[in-house]
Amino acid sequence: MDSAVSETLAEEGAQPWQLDHSRAPVATKIVVAGGFGVGKTTLVGSVSEITPLQTEALMTQASADSDDLSATPDKLTTTVAMDFGRITLDDDLVLYLFGTPGQQRFWFMWDDLVRGAIGAVVLADTRRLDDCFPALDYFESCGLPYVVAVNHFEGTEEFTAEDVREALTVPEDIPVLIMDARRRVPVVDTLLALVGHALDLTPA
Repeated sequence: MDSAVSETLAEEGAQPWQLDHSRAPVATKIVVAGGFGVGKTTLVGSVSEITPLQTEALMTQASADSDDLSATPDKLTTTVAMDFGRITLDDDLVLYLFGTPGQQRFWFMWDDLVRGAIGAVVLADTRRLDDCFPALDYFESCGLPYVVAVNHFEGTEEFTAEDVREALTVPEDIPVLIMDARRRVPVVDTLLALVGHALDLTPA
């Protein structure tokens, strides 16, 4: 690569691996799933190093019969296709994050979003644990590695990871974490836990 081009890219904040064409980063795909209004869009946006792609639409009276807003009365928009973001975890590891839509009427898109993913983060809200059962069942049935991440909302009762594991009957070998989808560090820790879990399940 021309030295002048390298200097320009370095000044623009390029990662070291982007300047070294003798190696290429490993790109992996992760799915973020869970119930309606659990924080999937927030999670992707809190860690994405690019402006996240969001397919948010304003909620109207037409969805009143199908979307339960009792736990999220201030929610004005909803994801109607997917969220997309990217995060570089190391010089040679880039994660592409795909957030799924939460409402049942959009579940038909899940098969396409999950294709090629190494694993999934299932977000849970302790006020509405039942909402994450469809995601748990889906990933169990298709054999995709997953972790459960409890998005703790302010003003709600705190539970331990073991309490949530027992309530959801999550197997002991699957990581369960308590986190805040608005904060970058806990989200990164969650993604690292998923990558580690997926690697543990990958045949040698």
